[in-house]
Amino acid sequence: MTASLTYIALEETHKVDCLPVLTIGRDKMNNIVLADPLVSRNHAIVRLLGDEDYYLMDSGSANGSHINGKRIATPVMLHNGDRFAIGSTLFDFHQVRTQQQQSGQATEEDTTVVVTNLEIRQITILVSDIRGFTSLSEEIPIKTLTKIMTEWFRCVSDCVQAHHGVVDKFIGDCVYARWETSTSARDAVLDTLRTAIAIHWVTHDLNIQNPGLPRPLAIGVGINTGQAAVGVGRDNTAIGDAVNLAFRLESSTKELLKDMVLSRASFQYLPKPMWQGKTSEIAVKGKKGTVEVCGFMFDDIATYLAGPSQDD
Repeated sequence: MTASLTYIALEETHKVDCLPVLTIGRDKMNNIVLADPLVSRNHAIVRLLGDEDYYLMDSGSANGSHINGKRIATPVMLHNGDRFAIGSTLFDFHQVRTQQQQSGQATEEDTTVVVTNLEIRQITILVSDIRGFTSLSEEIPIKTLTKIMTEWFRCVSDCVQAHHGVVDKFIGDCVYARWETSTSARDAVLDTLRTAIAIHWVTHDLNIQNPGLPRPLAIGVGINTGQAAVGVGRDNTAIGDAVNLAFRLESSTKELLKDMVLSRASFQYLPKPMWQGKTSEIAVKGKKGTVEVCGFMFDDIATYLAGPSQDD
């Protein structure tokens, strides 16, 4: 897989291969330096997440980064042929994906997903988002919002990768990450728990760094384990009932008044005293019956992970 950017500066066309992290700005320390008064010293980042997905992230610049004429406040995945603007400079993104990805890729006009050469794997899914993000975005300046969200997504992706996971995608203020469970489903669940705690502390630190926020940032987390089709569409995502359930579990944290909600397929790997007699049956959209779940506070999980071992 190769990815590159082409742009015109000083009447010359430039082509730059995308690195795992490619910085753009007026400061000479950036990978791409733009001598443009509309460009901030450290303006934007093109960042690789997972194996083949590149995102454009604004770094809280004064004039913003724009894709298709729209200013972005959260990271946006780049697709082959996308064009984005940094100041007065237009960038064209080019990417050649692997043959396996191309065989499972649907065009934007397709209404169904091509399923050729997909792999069905058991994975553990973590979904986390910032609570009350919509109202928050209406109460603070977009420059401040962009700066906070870019830092949150950068740190969250680092947390996922540090604990052996893959960021499947960012969706608005939400991160969806996954772990392979072919070796050990239990290890994958423990890694998701460590990641959730790390994301919680990242969010906590952002509150300290931004004391003027109208309310503290807080997150909810949903975790599920199950089979999914991996390598779907142009985003090379994983889809299936197991993924849908993880999103529903994250939403249920508000109703259950918990920081995290795990399905039985995941919480069964925790010591029984942590969940026995504390589970709930909840109705989930798209399922006929109820789903057994267990909710936890971050302190519960942090105390467990800090113990001498995680053996049952």
